[in-house]
Amino acid sequence: MTRTVAVVGATGAVGRDLRRLLEERAFPLDEIRLLASERSAGTVLDFDGEDIPVRALSEPGVFDGVDLVLFSAGAGRSREYAPQAVEAGAVVVDNSSAWRMDPGVPLVVTEVNPDAVSGRPKGIVANPNCTTMVAMLPLKALHDRFGLRGFTATSYQAAGGAGQKGMDELIAQTRALLDDPGLLQSDGAAAAGKTSHDVHAAVLAFNVVPLLGTVGERGYTDEEYKLQNESRKILGLPGLAVAPTCVRVPVMVGHAIQVRAQFDREAPVESACAAMEAFPGLVLDDLPTPLEWAGRNETAVGRVREDLIDTRSLNFWVVGDNLLKGAALNTVQIAELMVARGEV
Repeated sequence: MTRTVAVVGATGAVGRDLRRLLEERAFPLDEIRLLASERSAGTVLDFDGEDIPVRALSEPGVFDGVDLVLFSAGAGRSREYAPQAVEAGAVVVDNSSAWRMDPGVPLVVTEVNPDAVSGRPKGIVANPNCTTMVAMLPLKALHDRFGLRGFTATSYQAAGGAGQKGMDELIAQTRALLDDPGLLQSDGAAAAGKTSHDVHAAVLAFNVVPLLGTVGERGYTDEEYKLQNESRKILGLPGLAVAPTCVRVPVMVGHAIQVRAQFDREAPVESACAAMEAFPGLVLDDLPTPLEWAGRNETAVGRVREDLIDTRSLNFWVVGDNLLKGAALNTVQIAELMVARGEV
């Protein structure tokens, strides 16, 4: 059989990683179509040594004959074009927030709930939010051993979580503020006033911004509700107690989360580490940092500690590349899983 794969958002940060991973992992395809906005149409990109012209997503018939579409072009475009791809006969793996909480769309982390890929009445499989993704592997490993009841999570999210524009803004701010480093100590408000911000909620360079997304019910942002709601869906624990706080930090790529997880049973550190070390895609590291784990496929866990108050709780620090396992890698892994099961 022949297999045609389309990548939507091929020119973006995640799209670049999708193309690279499809090449490096030798994904079984006979034709690839690279799709993007009208502005990017006509751009020529290399794929496996071949020059491929980018086509406009809005071009009529662009999904004809396509078997699998990997979307990474934002929720609006996914809501508009994913159903068109399905109607044309393709299976869709979507990396936006558009379909994650739709009851007819499975939300999949390949190491955590792989069987969910087969239940896709709408023809779409959703990829979780990149922050949720980082937490899922260790929480699943620990849930299987001790029975997860809930967790408190404080995220430290990279500028790259807002895409290329988020990283570009951080670089521009850093350059502007380095012109007068003394001002960072003597008058921080004046330093912040020397630059501007459009992507992040405040100036991010040399700073920490405790707000991501849109504030909603009870003062929590949509980013924080994603961490709660998506975790419940992926783990199959609708009553899971989650207390989330999402923070943006001046890191280019790589999200980190400090987690305090509560269990049904006592969770000794030695047993917990053994469970996580044996879990696929998860690596133990004494001191994992986003910088050192940027560009790596694995999720890293460190600083695993028994809780000072509750013997049925554990504290740990987890780091993952938000553009790889948090986005492109899991998308490709979902596609590989469906191919292996003969579903694409």
